[in-house]
Amino acid sequence: GNCLRLLLRRSQEAKNWAYCPYSRFPVGAALLTAGGEIFSGCNVENACYSLGVCAERTAIQKAISEGHTSFRAMAIASDMGDNFIAPCGACRQVMREFGTDWDIYLTKADGTYIVKRLEELLPLSFGPEHLKK
Repeated sequence: GNCLRLLLRRSQEAKNWAYCPYSRFPVGAALLTAGGEIFSGCNVENACYSLGVCAERTAIQKAISEGHTSFRAMAIASDMGDNFIAPCGACRQVMREFGTDWDIYLTKADGTYIVKRLEELLPLSFGPEHLKK
């Protein structure tokens, strides 16, 4: 409904803020909290390539830093025309820290999307509950 449309739009808007002078591959993400707030993020690259951070992790870190740890959905946007943008493995693991039962909307540049549960994107995963004694 309206909430999903807003989440998708916010991910596309965030993509426009991407700092990606090296890859020229802008990505935006928008994260919906359990309380209904949206935190957006973009990729932020660095001349020391390994210090760059993905849009998905930027959005999660913004939300966490403002007290949110329960998430319902994330939308991810890029300029890829032929493929749905998918999160990298590192982002999948960071997302998984906050549960496996939430929805990830993978979009194309034209706004079409597919939705996957995080558990589908990272099956047989390792998470916080495995560290509890």
